[in-house]
Amino acid sequence: MERLKRAFARIEKYQVIWKALIMACLPLLCCIVACAAQGRTIGEVYIPAGEWNDELFYFKQVESIINFGYPQGYFGFNESHALIGSFAAWSPVLVFPWIIWGLLFGWNLSAPIYCNIFLMMLAMFLFVWLVKPGRKQLGILTLLFVSFPPLTRYMLSGMPECICFAMVIIVLALNISYQEKEHVAKLVLLFVMTSAMTLMRPYLFVFMLLPIYYWIRRKKWMGAAGSAAVVGVTVTGYALVNIYFGAEYFVPLFDVTWARAFVEQGFFAGVKFILYQIWHEGIRFFRLLIEGIRSGLYWGEYFAAFTTVAVVLLIQSVRDWFQKELKGLTIRLYLLICFAGIWAAVLLMYNMQDGSKHLLTFIVAGIFAVSLMETRYFKKPVAIAAVFVFLFTATSTDPYEHQVPFVKEDLTERGEYWQEIFAKECVLIEENAPNYDNVMIWIFSDKVGEASVLTPYQMLYQLPEGYGISCCYADYVKKNIDVLQSSFLAVAVDGEIDQLCREKELREIGRDEGLVVYELWRKAK
Repeated sequence: MERLKRAFARIEKYQVIWKALIMACLPLLCCIVACAAQGRTIGEVYIPAGEWNDELFYFKQVESIINFGYPQGYFGFNESHALIGSFAAWSPVLVFPWIIWGLLFGWNLSAPIYCNIFLMMLAMFLFVWLVKPGRKQLGILTLLFVSFPPLTRYMLSGMPECICFAMVIIVLALNISYQEKEHVAKLVLLFVMTSAMTLMRPYLFVFMLLPIYYWIRRKKWMGAAGSAAVVGVTVTGYALVNIYFGAEYFVPLFDVTWARAFVEQGFFAGVKFILYQIWHEGIRFFRLLIEGIRSGLYWGEYFAAFTTVAVVLLIQSVRDWFQKELKGLTIRLYLLICFAGIWAAVLLMYNMQDGSKHLLTFIVAGIFAVSLMETRYFKKPVAIAAVFVFLFTATSTDPYEHQVPFVKEDLTERGEYWQEIFAKECVLIEENAPNYDNVMIWIFSDKVGEASVLTPYQMLYQLPEGYGISCCYADYVKKNIDVLQSSFLAVAVDGEIDQLCREKELREIGRDEGLVVYELWRKAK
């Protein structure tokens, strides 16, 4: 009996670690169940079978970094390229955990998926270990995590959203832990992580505001000066990366019309412009939200989920303020400021469709914050879970956005065909790299008859390691067909560019039912 008591005492002593380990299994379990529900396994998830073309760019750039240090051909748009190096429009800082994973374990089509799952497991472990939530809170967290399918979908993808999710979860946990017991190491970690997050995506700077507040409260003027220095270095670093290491996109990544209004028309005109833009775009935001509820429009679904979490945080914060229940109030108010910031950024700087996915990181942060609310009943978290299930299960109609891609026999057969073609024809030229000799132009879309057809890009995963990809519009290629700098051209079968290439008598190196690749004049001569 005495031994049994000692055993229970040891279990009690290490119960936080046990809880953290158990909760760390939740992301993996969600992925296993999501695959098993379709009679598949995680190992059968196949990124090229999906419809998110950004995955191709991320995957091939990481592959090049791991094997050569940087891409040997240019990644760009309409043959643009960075002033320094050969990366696309997005900061290479965004994928640094994948690079570390690839260096340690190798890089293949499953690597980003396993890294995403690992990062979410690590984030879950650290959250429970640092915050020490109770059993009810863990139950709420499990409910909300499971009921939000985009979490699982992005883990089973080649998109780096899970890197942002994991880092925000850890930053939230560090903030809560710092409030419980201040320690300089936690503050340093908060600044390091939020600086990295800002370099990854600039709007994540809002998560640095609370560490700045901590430092100023702790060291007064010295904290203010130190915070200003950190912000200055981070913002300068982002500007340098964006200016020198990012290729020019088709259109500017951020709409800064609102900023120009201040410069060109004065302060009050700038404020008036911002208020008008927020009002006008805000109405459109809520119309799309309704459309997401009504018809399953995926970006409207994200808007609805984001708004639901924000409203719950607001209601709970107002209630706690008036009842003077201050525990956790600082974090919730801070997250509300973050929610307001990204909402304004979406309305002012992004187009709605692209901006919608940036809300996911904030929804995830909100889920973890809601799980910690002191509640006697579970009305609010259950309401959020019900909204999530309704949005992403009952009304969701867009397989393009929500279905996990699995391996298909025809894709693997086509992949083997193109791998052989590319290995023979697309010989990597490392001299004076990066260069256009190692670039494949991929026509984004083309007209086949009267229809606009997206060019199948999935086979470009089979390009040799180090090769760059330039995504181009058909009009650009038509206009510049005789002076294109890249070596190869991937186009839709029987499209207008395919016909133009045949008229120009370009050499065809390979063709299947959807894709044809030509060698351009410069190399063919």
